[in-house]
Amino acid sequence: MTARVLAWVLEQLQHNSPVVLASVVGVKGSVPGKAGARLAMNRHQDWVGTVGGAGLEHRILNRCKALILQSKATSEVHTFGLNKGAKGYEVQPLDSLCGGQVTISLELMLPMPHILLMGGGHCSEAISLLLPKKGWNYSVQDTREAFTRSELYPEAIERSHSTVEGFFSRETSESLARFSDILLLGHDYSEDLERLQRLLHLAEAADVSPDGKAFPRIGAIGSRSKWKSFTDSCIEVGIQSSTLDHVRCPIGLNIGAESPEEIAIAVIAEILSMHKDADVHAPNWRDQ
Repeated sequence: MTARVLAWVLEQLQHNSPVVLASVVGVKGSVPGKAGARLAMNRHQDWVGTVGGAGLEHRILNRCKALILQSKATSEVHTFGLNKGAKGYEVQPLDSLCGGQVTISLELMLPMPHILLMGGGHCSEAISLLLPKKGWNYSVQDTREAFTRSELYPEAIERSHSTVEGFFSRETSESLARFSDILLLGHDYSEDLERLQRLLHLAEAADVSPDGKAFPRIGAIGSRSKWKSFTDSCIEVGIQSSTLDHVRCPIGLNIGAESPEEIAIAVIAEILSMHKDADVHAPNWRDQ
């Protein structure tokens, strides 16, 4: 059971879902769940495993549901007395006849970012060189085969050489949730516009926000005038302005970046601030 729970946890993290892992770390007397028993829950509140069942498990599942909504990794430890008259320092009594005592740790684990680079040019290459140093994953998509080669992107999880239409014909809002961020870095304005429109149509159809939770965060490289053109074109095809408000353009913290290498630093710093839920305002050209 433990191996199955841990394998499930790793699978959920690979699919960009946070996970709460509950583990029995100590027992005294008669208890239903032995030391090492584990239970895990994902963002959809699906769960596997057990920490012993009955009222104890009900209490732990409710706490997992609360923790899975938090945006920062955290851990906590609780000790339960399996008798409604249980007493002691930091012991929580439960209406149970077992009479023993069980200590359970709960850990909220956040997945590392997995960034889809849509457009394999200079900025994508510069970003891809820094991501593995952070322990983050990346994938790359381009309409040009030469810009998705393993020589340029040796550590890419996925390399997709296809038209924009071809790429999205194989994707749904659920499948795209494996990415934490999708960055529009294409060499061609019309390709990036088509990518953006298809992404936002998928998000609206699924009734989710592009916020890095149920759907990837979306960022685009470009100027204020490019963003205005994007906005006008998206509204013309029925995309709501409230959905567009979730898109970051231009991407990256405003550090005066000019070269692809400097842009890469700015972009990764911005994603890091969102991943850590840091209280950082990312100055945007739209604010100036």
